[in-house]
Amino acid sequence: MAGLEVVAKDGEVNVSDELPAYVQFANTCLYCEPGAQFTPCGAREKPPSYAVQEIYRPDVVKTIETELDRLDSELRKLSLDIWNHPEIMYQEKYAHDTLTAFMSSHGFTVSPHYLGLSTAFRAAFSHTSAKSSVSGTRVLGVNAEMDALPGIGHACGHNLIAMSGVAVALALKAALQAHDISGTVVLLGTPAEEGGGGKIALLERGAYDEMDACVMCHPSPGPDNWTALGPSLACQPIEVEYFGHGAHAAASPWEAQNALDAAFLAYAGISALRQQMKPTHRVHGVVSGRDWAPNVIPDYAKMRYIVRAPTWGELETLRGRVKACFEAAAHATACKIEIKLGVGYFDLRQNGVLGQEYANFVEERYGMTAEVVTEGMRASTDFGNVTYALPAIHPSFAIPTEPNGGNHTPQFARAAATPEAHAAALTVAKGLAAVGMRVLDDGQFARAVKKAFEDARAE
Repeated sequence: MAGLEVVAKDGEVNVSDELPAYVQFANTCLYCEPGAQFTPCGAREKPPSYAVQEIYRPDVVKTIETELDRLDSELRKLSLDIWNHPEIMYQEKYAHDTLTAFMSSHGFTVSPHYLGLSTAFRAAFSHTSAKSSVSGTRVLGVNAEMDALPGIGHACGHNLIAMSGVAVALALKAALQAHDISGTVVLLGTPAEEGGGGKIALLERGAYDEMDACVMCHPSPGPDNWTALGPSLACQPIEVEYFGHGAHAAASPWEAQNALDAAFLAYAGISALRQQMKPTHRVHGVVSGRDWAPNVIPDYAKMRYIVRAPTWGELETLRGRVKACFEAAAHATACKIEIKLGVGYFDLRQNGVLGQEYANFVEERYGMTAEVVTEGMRASTDFGNVTYALPAIHPSFAIPTEPNGGNHTPQFARAAATPEAHAAALTVAKGLAAVGMRVLDDGQFARAVKKAFEDARAE
């Protein structure tokens, strides 16, 4: 960016007035690679200055806040219970049973093992106003992720996501009843976000069909009292297997087709491709084998890779070039190849009307710094597919972390259990509940949300 000035003085970083706010709060930018130097990356346009607006239904907001303050310790216990029992994708049995029992005890109608997924669930509550003369009510969906990462537990803070989803649902139930408002809130327990595409399976099986809108949130590193709305990267896992022929590595190597050579030729080809990749594109992966020994030419190798790009269209193009590297390596080594595509995650599309309402509310009510970004997190989520199907928002929010302790690190796992992280998640839950209540209660607002979704889809 032209015209920007960064001055270091006495160990502190001083920034000119022209420097965007998103690089003023720390020595790294959340939207760059971990450990990146403090430089303006262009990830964010200067956010709009939100005009002070009157909060919609302050009486309802007060009910939401009072209910969640009352349940604070109970929700904290729930979050820590899930944090203390980390389970990887599609194995979230403890979380499933704990969350379904909790929602049932709070008056929700619970469907465990929902739509054939053993660790998914649906918990719903409906209220019809005695004053209502209109048949049918709007439905707000809320997501509760709950899977952990192998070896490092809840290093993406899904215990906080599950707890905040529960909090939104409970707050909406209390507000619907207290103010006699017609509406339905559906909490979906969505397994296997970390690669298994649980939401995509639920989406394909109709779990989201009834919803007028859907909300959830996600923790990240960042400054105190900060939240952001932006896109994510589309994502495609690829599994590649090379089948060769083994031989004695010294006595008769000419008899072999070296599967390990195929894997490393593919690795080198992809590394060369990176020079021609856009800065926003990502390709990364690992190589493994079975019973490898230095004096035996390997007859089998496996590569597990992930391709990412800002949009699904860009991803499809990049994926084709990466597949060519895999195939070329097989030709060069005379190995057979099998390529399997995993579940593809679409990029995240935040609904403009829902997002603006959320940002306005948390800024005005809680003094949060709410950013609207044009280039979002470099990670990916299966909630992106949901945002292609119906109006939805997925704000991120900051929790205090150790240095270099971003998502998917042991440091972040520790941070996700702190009281400060719980408090931040609960504040965001109050904001999402207030936005969700407006969807249920304000027909004009709900129509604007739908129109924004349809306009985005038409583009």
